[in-house]
Amino acid sequence: MKEYKRHDYREIELYKDVPEEDWNNWKWQLRNVVKDIDTLKKIMPIDESMEQDLEKCLEKFTMAITPYYASIMEKDYPRGVVRLQAVPTINELHVAADDQDDPLHEDVDSPVPGLTHRYPDRVLLLVTHICSMNCRHCTRRRMVGDHDTHLTRESIDKCIDYIREHKEIRDVLLSGGDPFTLTDDALEYVISKVREIDHVEIIRIGSRTPVVMPQRITDDLCNMLKKYHPIYVNTHFNHPDEITADSKEACERLANAGIQMGNQTVLLRDVNDCPNIMKKLMHELLRIRVKPYYIYQCDLSVGISHFRTSITKGMEIIENLRGHTTGMAVPTFVVDAPGGGGKIPVMPNYLLSQSDRRFALRNYEGVITTYTQPEEVFSNCGRCNICKESDKQYKPLDGVAKLLSGEKLYLEPANLKRRKRD
Repeated sequence: MKEYKRHDYREIELYKDVPEEDWNNWKWQLRNVVKDIDTLKKIMPIDESMEQDLEKCLEKFTMAITPYYASIMEKDYPRGVVRLQAVPTINELHVAADDQDDPLHEDVDSPVPGLTHRYPDRVLLLVTHICSMNCRHCTRRRMVGDHDTHLTRESIDKCIDYIREHKEIRDVLLSGGDPFTLTDDALEYVISKVREIDHVEIIRIGSRTPVVMPQRITDDLCNMLKKYHPIYVNTHFNHPDEITADSKEACERLANAGIQMGNQTVLLRDVNDCPNIMKKLMHELLRIRVKPYYIYQCDLSVGISHFRTSITKGMEIIENLRGHTTGMAVPTFVVDAPGGGGKIPVMPNYLLSQSDRRFALRNYEGVITTYTQPEEVFSNCGRCNICKESDKQYKPLDGVAKLLSGEKLYLEPANLKRRKRD
């Protein structure tokens, strides 16, 4: 079995005298996050030009790098793929024409402060504004770093009340900031309150701590989480170099507690915009028991346009994965649509043409084949009790699916001009 690298933090002058007990304590890691240039200069070489750029950038955006993540940053060249995700650059001061503070309209779709309800049966609960590290490509940089606070108990209770009152909600995603920056007791308060709600079926947690501060994934944390199954954790590895012996142990500790792990990768220029890098990342994730879940097109947040690639680059990556490796290693490539449109999957075109009887398809090798539909193509749906249930909880609540179910004949914009004519 492959051995993953364990970086020796003592090679960095700043940390050479730090006791191992402190280094492996996540609270020490949080207390010693790198936030200023003088500290950063003790970790990596910074010339005068770079220092001037950093000063300008830090006037607008904050920096926070955990000592652990600093210890795995490349030391020998300025454009290392780990370093690019952690150290600010002057590129962040460029505001592209389409940049937005809240491109996904999470604030717009928020009926209660701290909670976003966009999709019919699930909500996003932002339990904190604090992250252990300020990733340079963060889509929520409008709040993370500027407001270093957790959501108050009163605010959390209001969010819980909203979830309790809306019985269509079956899935609650805890995010932030990073929920794992909360203490075990504070996090358990939120999880236990959500778990008390009968109609909530699953709880998910979005966290980058297994990547940037794996020391946080303690036995105590895992033992607390497994009391509230089903619990799912989605983490955020962007490059194979982020997978170390420490991050592997963190992910396996969660998996051993019965927590299913997924990964959400962001497609980043000069970091992972290469089919070979992405294939290696997906393979390495499976080795540490993390299922590739999404590859995201980089969002339109202010100051991160230099990270954005073409959408076709993401399609190319999927083309190099689908059929070329196990299906378990093929995530869904999505564009999280500006304006709150949600995640839209984008993939290469495998359907070439069709008639009323046959579909012409091609596979990953370029082989073109046909699938013939049966003569009797109509499904006799609606026979069983699932469709007949009085509460209709499995019926589509909105969108094109309602057209296909026959519940609606058409959809139209709310402010259609011809509907307002006298």
